[in-house]
Amino acid sequence: MTVDFLKDVLLGAGEILKAGFGSVNEIRTKQDQSNVVTESDYKSEEFIRSAISGTYPAHNILGEENGFENRGNKYTWVVDPLDGTSNFAAQIPWFGVLVALIENHEPVLAGAYLPMSDELYFATREGGAYKNDIRIVASKEVDLKNLLFCYSLDFSKDPDKTEREAQIIKSLVQNFRNLRSTNSCVDFCYAAEGKIGVAINQTMKMWDIASMHLILEEAGAKVTGIKGNDIEYHPSERSLEQNFTAIAANPAIHGKILDLIGM
Repeated sequence: MTVDFLKDVLLGAGEILKAGFGSVNEIRTKQDQSNVVTESDYKSEEFIRSAISGTYPAHNILGEENGFENRGNKYTWVVDPLDGTSNFAAQIPWFGVLVALIENHEPVLAGAYLPMSDELYFATREGGAYKNDIRIVASKEVDLKNLLFCYSLDFSKDPDKTEREAQIIKSLVQNFRNLRSTNSCVDFCYAAEGKIGVAINQTMKMWDIASMHLILEEAGAKVTGIKGNDIEYHPSERSLEQNFTAIAANPAIHGKILDLIGM
């Protein structure tokens, strides 16, 4: 499993998204109003699945649009062919392609590509994190007032959940310099390279977080669930519906964030 293969897949999928950007003819809703899909999502995933199957035919594949293809292997490729579809559909260039390779239950290879800015992030387990082949490091700043934070907030059918998240944002914004959000992998990419101090998302699927988890950790960030719990990956049909939460921050302030959000 080579980094070069991963890069080629990400760049190829990125070309598909660039070709479709600005010309979306149909937007379909999936589970709710926050979950939409375009033809480019399907084309990108089809390209990625074909590339993986052609090179690693024995490996499992878990993707957002076409589910889990179980070949009984310890390796599973986890694919988000278009992370940030709502932005893409609105012609906002905050979106990317995410691909991770999980060995048993742990990401060992991961990539993220932001095609509109041509920024390619990748990481290998214990091999560091890189952006366009240059090593990246998460922020080491310990004073929250010197940091920006990102918080992604989606529609929820549970108004109490939305209220709880609004209270978290209120608590954080009173302690940080400012709030930013693209509600996409861009937030986590910026956290991995130190532009953003903390990135939080409470509404994700495995394909949203698996790749970014490894990139962030290899950049020096601490990544846990919203309650400080370890994030575990168990690819299966059941995991397609599993919700993931994540807080990514440098280890020196991660505990402060947990205290502030009071979960």
